[in-house]
Amino acid sequence: MNESSPASHVAPDADSQLKQRITEDMKAAMRARESQRLTAIRMLTAAIKQKEVDERKHLDDAEVLAIIEKLIKQRRDSIEQYRAAHRPELVEAEAFELALLSAYLPAQLGAAEVAAEIARAVSESGASGARDMGKVMALLKPRLAGRTDMGRLSGLVKAALTPAGA
Repeated sequence: MNESSPASHVAPDADSQLKQRITEDMKAAMRARESQRLTAIRMLTAAIKQKEVDERKHLDDAEVLAIIEKLIKQRRDSIEQYRAAHRPELVEAEAFELALLSAYLPAQLGAAEVAAEIARAVSESGASGARDMGKVMALLKPRLAGRTDMGRLSGLVKAALTPAGA
């Protein structure tokens, strides 16, 4: 492929820091001849490139994090299914990829920090019940993306908005 492809017209600094880190990790895995790690990183870069091609734009860190979270969720689902099918070798491979992908996520928030963010979002949005859950989640998603599991967060928000006796 020549250097006149559309992607080459964007300055190298336009790439997200996370994408640059992934590329550097891929180079390090190549140099160290770590084939399992290299395969997992290539899978991640392929997913990122596919999204960029589909949307015809360069992804920023938040969008790359969303891809990583999606891949992590897929790995967790696969691990569950492989355990149920008694396939320990496949569980091991998926667990390796899960660990590698998780290393790219920012530090995860603790339960107290998540609860504090939920309380702040509830007060900011003026939410008074479960019907206002969308407002609260709309505030929390950009703040907590990559820092907590969104499925768990949704359950915690619902619990916070549901009266104790209900």
